[in-house]
Amino acid sequence: MKSVCVYCSSSSAVDPHYVTAAVELGTLLGERGLTLVYGGASVGLMGQLAQAVQRGGGRVLGVIPQSLRDREIAYEAADELIVTRDLRERKAIMESRADAFVALPGGFGTLEEVLEVLTLKQLRAHQKPVVFLNTAGFYDRLLAMFEQLFEQRFTKADHRHAYSVAATPAEVLPQLAHPRPMPEVTKWF
Repeated sequence: MKSVCVYCSSSSAVDPHYVTAAVELGTLLGERGLTLVYGGASVGLMGQLAQAVQRGGGRVLGVIPQSLRDREIAYEAADELIVTRDLRERKAIMESRADAFVALPGGFGTLEEVLEVLTLKQLRAHQKPVVFLNTAGFYDRLLAMFEQLFEQRFTKADHRHAYSVAATPAEVLPQLAHPRPMPEVTKWF
């Protein structure tokens, strides 16, 4: 594993314990010499994460749509900054350049991105690890919704193996290095 895509919030108005977790994860990624692949913003958890990766000795690859760069929120200090036409192109580049995915707390964009990579994994388009960093129980309700999907047979329970959950940043990297194997699952019940 050389690169990790991290999805997270661009909000700077979040509780400080989310910032602490983003900085801690960024530091761990940097200390291991990994490349962060992320949405390219200089603000919120995204900016804190990118700066921590670089301080820790890692590389930062930001991927940002021109419309967001025009708002002057791009992390221009990234080791590599790719400017895209739109969010769809951004996601495709991030997915192709990453060896693994981590979802920190975030809003609609974060949820949409991580759910897309989970869907692609379910469809066997990739076998890359996906980890939710469940800081302060942020993802508890989403994970409960996943359980409802399994219980009510909207998706097979074996798809629990498509992702793992970490309570702390220190738990993320071991889960990325040793992901649970995804069993061969037929789609339909």
